[in-house]
Amino acid sequence: MAFVAEFQTKRFEELTTKELFLIYELRVRVFVVEQTCYYQEVDRDDLISRHFFTKDAEGNIMAYARMIPGEDGHSVHIGRVVVAPEARKSGLGRELVTKLLAQILVEFPENNLILAQAQAYLKKFYESFGFVATSQVYPVDGIPHLDMALKV
Repeated sequence: MAFVAEFQTKRFEELTTKELFLIYELRVRVFVVEQTCYYQEVDRDDLISRHFFTKDAEGNIMAYARMIPGEDGHSVHIGRVVVAPEARKSGLGRELVTKLLAQILVEFPENNLILAQAQAYLKKFYESFGFVATSQVYPVDGIPHLDMALKV
């Protein structure tokens, strides 16, 4: 059964302290603890990003991604794309990316390129949205990644 979620987009300064805490909690839970990858998960890109997320009925963040505007003014990098472990296999990941791509067109109308540094095992998932690999697989903090791009 597909998960139907209401997503919201906020700039860093618009996030409540609780939302920011819950976003960081989910990201660290998955990217640092679950994937046993010790790196600086919270970074300065959070300050310039648009934060895109959905919550469950109790207010927990269930899916999240950030949109980082490119310095060239014509590209957007998506990152920290994550679904809470308890919501996986519900269709929420596909819904997250579908709605994220649509929201990028709203937030960044001048954009013509969406970039992603994807974990290699998700290559086919991103290709299903039209992304193409633009690099070979390479390690990032011990996890295989590749660069991907989508022209819009």
